[in-house]
Amino acid sequence: MTTSRFISAIGTPLNDDGTLHRSGLRAHLDDQWQAGIDGVLVAGTMGQMQLLSDQAYAQLVEAAAEFSAGRGEVMIGVGDTSLHRTLDRIELVNRYPVDAAVVLTPYYAQFTQEELVDYYTALADVSRHPLYLYNLPPRTVSQLEVDTVEKVADHPNIAGIKCSVDLEFARELLRRIGDRFRVIVAEPKQIDTLIRDGVVEHLDGIYAVAPAWTVELGRAADAGDWDRAAACQQRLTALLDLLRSHPVAPAFTTMLNACGIPGNYAPAPYRPLSDSQRQTLLAHPVMRQLLDATPAP
Repeated sequence: MTTSRFISAIGTPLNDDGTLHRSGLRAHLDDQWQAGIDGVLVAGTMGQMQLLSDQAYAQLVEAAAEFSAGRGEVMIGVGDTSLHRTLDRIELVNRYPVDAAVVLTPYYAQFTQEELVDYYTALADVSRHPLYLYNLPPRTVSQLEVDTVEKVADHPNIAGIKCSVDLEFARELLRRIGDRFRVIVAEPKQIDTLIRDGVVEHLDGIYAVAPAWTVELGRAADAGDWDRAAACQQRLTALLDLLRSHPVAPAFTTMLNACGIPGNYAPAPYRPLSDSQRQTLLAHPVMRQLLDATPAP
């Protein structure tokens, strides 16, 4: 029997002044751990790290480590635009008992593959936590090549990669180095089929909205109950399509708030959903199903 693992890319709840909403973060994390999620990515794409003030980022890292101690794997996003900006974040994260530092490829300026090897190895030399690459070319306009990943994977403190968008890229990494290097995929519409094919590590932001549904899907697939896994997959896909049919960060806020998890997950200058957008989202059948399954506070 396979054993799937799910990591939720959580959001960052903020107060009106842009500081961390601590009770919102605690509630958001409690929701993940109580559902049986294996790990969380804090300050990833869904966590809007690049839009946070340095103060809010520091508050987020400290509180996430505090609220999640002993409950599951905690990965922290640290990737910024340059080596020294990312080093500043790593030096902050080094102070806390978390499990990994996750480094997006640099964005804004473009670097060669050889320069990216230098970048990641220099960061791994400094990080007290295992380093994970994060490949997200639609956002960074920077594509890691398979040969580059294979080269940096030889570093003793570079432990894996999160692969978004390009499934064939992830499959090639699994084929070449998957026996010694974690390859975590972000393909939330294909979880059941991927688990069936032996791809068992998954990370995405939609899991943070519906962690219990995500865990249920994984358990069904692990047990070989493919009909139930497919039904769970259809439900999760419908929720993801609903999220993406609206501005994502404001819709994420609306969904979590409706589930009783406070805070604003869409930093300025995002605008909240309009009243009509909010009503449409909350009236959707899959959202009603999620709310019906949410325990009363």
